[in-house]
Amino acid sequence: MTSTAPITQDVMTFPRKAEGGKPNLIGLTRDALRQVLIDHGTPEKQARMRAGQIWQWVYQWGVRDFAQMTNLAKAYRLDLAENFRLDTPEVVSRQVSSDGTRKYLVRIAGGHEVEVVYIPEEGRGTLCISSQVGCTLTCSFCHTGTQKLVRNLTAGEIVGQIMVARDDLGEWPTQGAPKDETRLLSNIVLMGMGEPLYNFENVRDAMKIAMDPEGIQLSRRRITLSTSGIVPEIHRTAAEIGCQLAVSFHATTDEVRDKLVPINKKWNIEALLEALKAYPKVSNSERITFEYVMLDGINDSDEDARRLVKLIEGIPAKINLIPFNEWPGAPYKRSSNNRIRAFADIIYKAGYASPIRTPRGEDIMAACGQLKSATERARKSRAQIEAEAQQG
Repeated sequence: MTSTAPITQDVMTFPRKAEGGKPNLIGLTRDALRQVLIDHGTPEKQARMRAGQIWQWVYQWGVRDFAQMTNLAKAYRLDLAENFRLDTPEVVSRQVSSDGTRKYLVRIAGGHEVEVVYIPEEGRGTLCISSQVGCTLTCSFCHTGTQKLVRNLTAGEIVGQIMVARDDLGEWPTQGAPKDETRLLSNIVLMGMGEPLYNFENVRDAMKIAMDPEGIQLSRRRITLSTSGIVPEIHRTAAEIGCQLAVSFHATTDEVRDKLVPINKKWNIEALLEALKAYPKVSNSERITFEYVMLDGINDSDEDARRLVKLIEGIPAKINLIPFNEWPGAPYKRSSNNRIRAFADIIYKAGYASPIRTPRGEDIMAACGQLKSATERARKSRAQIEAEAQQG
């Protein structure tokens, strides 16, 4: 089954300007920033240059105080400070795993909180960011999916997660210092809370900022967007973002995938694979990553491995095998190490890379599929307690 209908979500995207507050410039595209300055009275001939100067201060140097933007006239800086803000999410808590993984709980507009995870590796580091508060997909193996969708994040709240991580890592460059090619935060994966393709425009605008050569300067090849299979938006991802694509696949039959990834009932495996085969950026140098969580007795048989190889035939791909990260009350168990290795061996012999992901940050519930805001969880618990009391 395929559909060409536009994707819509019955959720609120919080405005950039809180009621009674000043507009936040973080998250605006270059053109939008320039237009805001023009609307505020900056002459059109100067607006492009002024927008470029502010852009560099914010995204290249990490400055969020107009007073520090010394190549702008003092009166102009004062005027900007009186009328605009440069806000990023507030870090509520920071946990560090025994393996060095960092999990941040950050607060956004409306008092909601989302989780961001930084995973250090040899010579590089990956930041896993969120695109929604909660998630609409209710994938049965995912802890995040047990939290209902509250709202989409704005572009500023998405790129703001990158900025607060760079703050914590001390990775903003110093003006005039030699360029350091070693980056602690070298890669971004949109694999945190939410389905990125159900918040497409905000994700796109945030990633354009991350990739801007006069800003955060991350290559599109170092940004990976993970989707559960929102088929109509897959082509658009290539055309408007151009980043790498990962797919939460997890099953080789519609019967099993319907249970694990319920969006499969709308766009089944056949429709999803058709969209991936037509993905404009598919080539030997830009493979699609198939994410496959290993669930004991559910999707981990030799037959599943052989069927997976047959399904992805013709798609340049690699298969990331993810040992299931168990959480309290989880309905599944992790496949044994021997079973995972046997599964990987079948895929490898068929000619596909099949790395087994090493679980990271499990001791702080930061591993893949474990993210769930503690505050939202507590709110839900209180609501349940109150409901039960009323019923009593």
